[in-house]
Amino acid sequence: MTMNDKIKRTIENYDFKKVRIGVLGSHSALEIASGAKQEGLETVVVCQRGRDKTYTKYYKNIFDHVLMLDKFSEITSPENVKKLTDLNVVFVPNRSFSVYAGYEPIEQQFAVPLMGNRAMLRTEERNTPKNQLYLLQKAGIATPRTFKSPSEIDRLVIVKVAEKERAIERAFFYPSNPVEFDKLANDRIAKGIITKEALDQALIEEYVIGAKFNANLFWSPLTDEIDLLGFDRRIQTDLDGVLDLPAQEQLALNIPTQNIEIGHMGATMRESQIEKIFEAAEKFVETCKREYPPGMIGLFALQGAVTKDLDFYVFDVSPRVPGCPCVEPTSPYMKYKYGFEVGPGRRVAMEVKRAIKEGRLSEVVT
Repeated sequence: MTMNDKIKRTIENYDFKKVRIGVLGSHSALEIASGAKQEGLETVVVCQRGRDKTYTKYYKNIFDHVLMLDKFSEITSPENVKKLTDLNVVFVPNRSFSVYAGYEPIEQQFAVPLMGNRAMLRTEERNTPKNQLYLLQKAGIATPRTFKSPSEIDRLVIVKVAEKERAIERAFFYPSNPVEFDKLANDRIAKGIITKEALDQALIEEYVIGAKFNANLFWSPLTDEIDLLGFDRRIQTDLDGVLDLPAQEQLALNIPTQNIEIGHMGATMRESQIEKIFEAAEKFVETCKREYPPGMIGLFALQGAVTKDLDFYVFDVSPRVPGCPCVEPTSPYMKYKYGFEVGPGRRVAMEVKRAIKEGRLSEVVT
């Protein structure tokens, strides 16, 4: 039996009056749960013992059920899958879910309806066939030029390489030629930030000079419409701390900065340029329908930059909830469409409720 068959069978056994929204207790669980509660749905959070207080103590008011595990990776076990399906859970995948559960267990073992396309979660990894870059290029969306080898570098590039101690995080450096690449790479290897093995797998990408925008979006299979939830920008350590210093002190520090995401800021875009964001999203959604049917269901993000020529270049895709709780209170775009503020969590809950009402839940989950 395929996973699609398992999910369809599971949905057939659900009590549609008691469908609950489930999420892993990390990354974006608060915004997903808060939105579900706004729409009157109960919530389930899966926590790892020892890092659960945010959900079980400080914000326990927005979680109706807690599934406590010793390790997040246990979520895909038959026992825990049954606990979730017994609660009629529609699970919302976030980045932590992908990292801790693993793509193969998610695709082959986690027979819980996912609000999104489970096959697309692994497109976030650059070493996957038909990955995010493949999809962007197939869609005809502008992307930075990539370089296969450091010897090809002929302009300012950004090198994205996994950190040594935290493979989930990426280290970055910015050479303009092969000599600078070797110097900066060797310095980071010597300081224990990266490894030679990780460097060999690094992505070398043209650095697009422009204003950075992360466009948070939602595609509905029920209406075939795209919503722009809003834009955010990232707060990163220790890069932001270094940039707070005057230029002379930055140079005197002479340390390799790291871009570890620690927070988000809301942003808006010049109104005359918003159409470009929708056009890029439409191209991406149509490509995903062909390459990963039924397509990019629900939440996703196109992360990029707008250049001085007002071209939108996309350099990263989040094929799941992006995890930026600043979008709901700072973005006006959903209010323009719905008449009230709608964040990522509430938009998911709205889709699930509509799908249940129309008898189409199987169309919004995989």
